[in-house]
Amino acid sequence: MSRVAVIGGGPAGMTAALAAAARGMGVTLFERNEKLGKKLYISGKGRCNFTNSAEIEDFFRNIPRNPRFLYSALYGYTNLDAMRFLEDAGVPVKVERGGRVFPASDKSSDVTRAYERALLKAGVVTTLCARVESIRREGEEFLVRVEEREFPFDKVILATGGMSYPATGSAGDGYAFAKAFGHTVTKLAPSLVSFETVEDWPPRLMGLSLRNVTLCAYDNRARKRYEELGEMLFTHYGVSGPLVLSASAALADEPEGARLTVDLKPGLSEEELDKRLLRDFGANINRHFVNALDALLPQKLIPVAVALSGIPEDLPVNGITREMRKSFCALLKNLVMTVKRARPIEEAIVTRGGVSVKEIDPSTMESKLVKGLFFAGELMDVDGYTGGFNIQIACSTGALAGRSV
Repeated sequence: MSRVAVIGGGPAGMTAALAAAARGMGVTLFERNEKLGKKLYISGKGRCNFTNSAEIEDFFRNIPRNPRFLYSALYGYTNLDAMRFLEDAGVPVKVERGGRVFPASDKSSDVTRAYERALLKAGVVTTLCARVESIRREGEEFLVRVEEREFPFDKVILATGGMSYPATGSAGDGYAFAKAFGHTVTKLAPSLVSFETVEDWPPRLMGLSLRNVTLCAYDNRARKRYEELGEMLFTHYGVSGPLVLSASAALADEPEGARLTVDLKPGLSEEELDKRLLRDFGANINRHFVNALDALLPQKLIPVAVALSGIPEDLPVNGITREMRKSFCALLKNLVMTVKRARPIEEAIVTRGGVSVKEIDPSTMESKLVKGLFFAGELMDVDGYTGGFNIQIACSTGALAGRSV
């Protein structure tokens, strides 16, 4: 029986361990935390956005980094397979807006317990609170060092995660292991992360959530990199929320100086918005400009929008000219912010960059440099947008690596 070490007990590692055990391997799973799947606990705001219900071809459009490298993995272990695993484990699932898949209970613990039961049933030896210190090759074996003891294995699957959320165990150890075997690690950067803004008005809107707005992101060379309808949030440092997180994936290589534009009324053209504004003004004919926008904008946004417009807030609406109205409509259709910087990688949901996919066989996830060494999950230079795509990437690559040993 071949001995397989899986380093990392996140979704990639757990799926890899199950797939290897199903092939009759003797599998030991090393996890540095006190419990498995710690990152699953914070996914989907604690509800575990496990995968996405999109067609697999649509997955590639949601993976900005090396999507075609994942072709065999995603078709070999699909989102339907991931959902079936949970259903068969007694965890019903539900699909929400944007195809996001959650356990019906909204409890991430149900997902991790399903994995724990499956690993136990499969005979996987799970070792918790076990920080792997080094991995070296000696002859045909890999020697995995844990707490000054070395354990021999025939194959090793590295599924240690990236650098994001280090409290979950993603401390970057896997990059050091990969480098020690001669692998290239590309530049690491935060992805699916919030932005700090140059402008000081977004922090004044802290806590305000905008729904059904369109966000466009342009890189610092004015090239459009992202456009989507959805939700965003203002914070004490700038902006966050689903739209911003996904935009950050498109801008992860160089976010500084990027421009974000928000269409607050994507369902209306500027002409239609002007007519709407005229109706609102007609209903508030004797009021000041700042007091005539309650039906159009969230209360917290009104003073900021008025200040940005340059129209005096105490100007009676019957004194607002056609040019002023046109300018205000243009502002609401194109609210501009400049990215000062991305928040630190420790706050990112995933890491952009990692072990170069040029050095990994996409049909097996095996290293092209070291026979018997496999990779899975975020450790590699692949990442997706928010919405369950990254966990599915982890599970799919883990399943392929586990089957391939």
